[in-house]
Amino acid sequence: MRDVQLLKMGKETLVVASDNSGAIGLKQQDAVHVPYDIVGYYTFRVAAMECYCAGATPEAVILQNFCGDKAWDGLVKGITRGLHELSIPDVPITGSTESNFSLVQSAVGLTVLGKRTNDASMSAIPFLENTKVAVIGLPLVGNEVIEQDKEVAPLQLVKELSQLEEAVLLPVGSKGVLYKLNRLFSNRTFLKNEVNSVINLEKTSGPSTCCLIAFPAEKENMVRELSGHNYHEVTF
Repeated sequence: MRDVQLLKMGKETLVVASDNSGAIGLKQQDAVHVPYDIVGYYTFRVAAMECYCAGATPEAVILQNFCGDKAWDGLVKGITRGLHELSIPDVPITGSTESNFSLVQSAVGLTVLGKRTNDASMSAIPFLENTKVAVIGLPLVGNEVIEQDKEVAPLQLVKELSQLEEAVLLPVGSKGVLYKLNRLFSNRTFLKNEVNSVINLEKTSGPSTCCLIAFPAEKENMVRELSGHNYHEVTF
């Protein structure tokens, strides 16, 4: 169900989460033109969200930079912004830059190493009679991410929701809400016409600008209160 790798290290379990970005940056042939701190921030967001939703806390960030030496500081600035939003500013950042050859488009790879701190489900869960589902944030891609940034699920909110007992979160990526919804439950597969939501169920969520959350009905008021305008109900 999850796009992470678990590594058992004695009594501890490490979580490896990663993301990449291509053709987004300041090179002439990039498809989306934004500063590299934005690239770093949103690439980090994806891996960090995967990490928290898998019950882990980030312990280190590894950056693979193919944008050139001058992009490094901007990329790190964006990652640092994300770490501060999560109140973990001391997490170390390391990595490497391809400086022998210059690419015509920007490219970045990023890995977050985390340590499991709770037993969040790593496999599909059963859909029960009292199961509630919502999308936190909106699926956005490309320039929408910048133009509608207030609709992006805040990192701190994802962190808080991931720590709620009996709540299961799953970041939504390029394949959309419906795809992730059908990876969330072990006993149900939903067709598009069976799902009711104001959200476009098949639209890419770009750099995981939204996530799915499933929780018992009795926790609905708590999840709604925490999420505010980022809460979008899904019914069946």
